[in-house]
Amino acid sequence: MVNIHSEKTARSEDSLFGSGKNRKVNGMGTGIVVDPRGYIVTNHHVVDGVDSLRVTMLDGSTYNARVISSNQSEDLAIIKIDPNKKLTVMPPGTSSDLMLGETVIAVGNAFGYEHTVTSGIISSLSRDVEVNEKQSYKNLIQTDASINPGNSGGPLLNLDGEVVGINVAIRAGAQRIGFAIPIDDARKIIADLISTEFLDHTYHGILANDIKQGDKQMLVLGDPAKDSPAEKSGLKKDDIVMKAGSVNVVDRVDLERAFMGHKPGDTIDLLIRREEKTQTVQITLADSGSVVRTTPVSAPIVRAQNNEISNDPTLEKTWEVLGIRISKVPETQKHLLNPRYEGGMLIEEVRPQSPAAMNGMRRGDILVGLHIWETVNLSNVSYVLSNSKLPSFNPLKFYILRKNETLYGHLPLNLTSSP
Repeated sequence: MVNIHSEKTARSEDSLFGSGKNRKVNGMGTGIVVDPRGYIVTNHHVVDGVDSLRVTMLDGSTYNARVISSNQSEDLAIIKIDPNKKLTVMPPGTSSDLMLGETVIAVGNAFGYEHTVTSGIISSLSRDVEVNEKQSYKNLIQTDASINPGNSGGPLLNLDGEVVGINVAIRAGAQRIGFAIPIDDARKIIADLISTEFLDHTYHGILANDIKQGDKQMLVLGDPAKDSPAEKSGLKKDDIVMKAGSVNVVDRVDLERAFMGHKPGDTIDLLIRREEKTQTVQITLADSGSVVRTTPVSAPIVRAQNNEISNDPTLEKTWEVLGIRISKVPETQKHLLNPRYEGGMLIEEVRPQSPAAMNGMRRGDILVGLHIWETVNLSNVSYVLSNSKLPSFNPLKFYILRKNETLYGHLPLNLTSSP
């Protein structure tokens, strides 16, 4: 567990025309080490909009940190430090067998008092909590262990010292009512946030489900993605991955950690169990930007809102930056949309040698997502292309519908030449 201190700039609203001086606001939170190389999970709201982050370890050592990835809707984020030694990973437990009245321990940076430990019981399970109009949570653990400002992102532990939840929220005005994200739910999001496809631009094509039922915890494979490294390696549906490289595998987080730091072309040994027999399979990672792949969309796509931007500049920028001309899906073609999507943008033309053309987009495809955002209308596309953080999204992930398949790929962007 680590303590997180942040600083962000807040603009004074007291002066006429907003001409007041900017001021610095200090924040605090807590994080959980998920990989010895310095990857730490915390809450999105702990790191949202910060100018700087500082992490303090139990031994008093301090490191500057940077945000690697974030999921606002699930309120989780990954930050990274560069430690001078391997860090100790907090052992993850499971939230699948938690019981009412079970003793739990919350650890965190409460009110800035580092490494504060409180204890209590599990008061309720599967709580849905709406914090405000922008943030709500599903399926939270409720506990009476004291969770205070600064505890956000810290671990909720069982008596074996295993992480069973990530502390996330308190109820204003209430006493001894706090909430935590169940670790089984959180680990699914963490796996997406540390995806090597995002971090290292490598692709494996393994589709799998975390099975967590008390002591029964394993990673069970589904059908590998078509023409993927996973399919070429001979992996099959219902294989159970026990080890990847030197990492013991329980869930998708472990699998992504094992692939982390490797380059396209690197080969990793997978120890699997197939029909009660163990065997070793070798998988060779591919370049994630080289092909469009068939895959279910596991990461949530959030609606981008930017309805006040004029359409014409967006159409031109979409053509210049991405290399596509788009329009709203006509009513006569609504049947082409998958029911899971609320809309999409029809690709009417693809510019030769553009990022879109070089990465598999075709005329007639329906663009349904960019990065983490759904593209229901042109203002959604505008939001992404006008986002100040667009350079950090490069290469830009895209999602398209083609016939009955959801495909995705990456668009390397030449932002210096774009308007």
